[in-house]
Amino acid sequence: MTKKEMLEAERARKREEKLKAEMARIDALKEYERKYEREGYVCGIDEVGRGPLAGPVVACACILPKDCNILYINDSKKLSKKKREELYDIIMKEAVAVGIGYNSPERIDEINILQATFEAMREAISKLSVTPDILLNDAVTIPGVDIKQVPIIKGDAKSISIGAASIVAKVTRDRLMEDYDKLFPEYGFASNMGYGTAVHIKAIKEIGPCPIHRRSFIHNFV
Repeated sequence: MTKKEMLEAERARKREEKLKAEMARIDALKEYERKYEREGYVCGIDEVGRGPLAGPVVACACILPKDCNILYINDSKKLSKKKREELYDIIMKEAVAVGIGYNSPERIDEINILQATFEAMREAISKLSVTPDILLNDAVTIPGVDIKQVPIIKGDAKSISIGAASIVAKVTRDRLMEDYDKLFPEYGFASNMGYGTAVHIKAIKEIGPCPIHRRSFIHNFV
């Protein structure tokens, strides 16, 4: 075997090891789904956008098939934008059902971000094409929902369903913020997604807020 062939064989071995490790990680992410799958449809729920100064909060409810083996699902914050986009397409294609809920900056100001998040989550559940039997939530218990709920701390990194929901919610909201950037380019929404970066805060102070800013979040800057 030549030196080049030895290097190629080593690279192939390492790729195989990484693939096996990823398959084992994904299998471990199904712990909660396996625990409750006998009760019926297991749905993961997550949200994105609780902390930004501008834009909506977006929630996703996602039911994956029992035999789901989509690799690289994880907490959306741990993935690159390119990987999130790739996984979004796969999840939307393979999921049993996906529901997405939104709440506007105006509603966030009216009832506070936590209650607005709960409303978005309830909307996401209501938009599912099948009714789930178990809800796996990222850390919270959603009021006003009659379905059994299992709150999981850091659930987007511990449950494949919640991880999938976090990816869909993140990509959905990021695309909205990129659209808003075209309407309000001064604030850099395409890069900061509405979060309080130095450039964003500077723009608020110099230009003032735009229609998608959360007034209750920016009162210290205007």
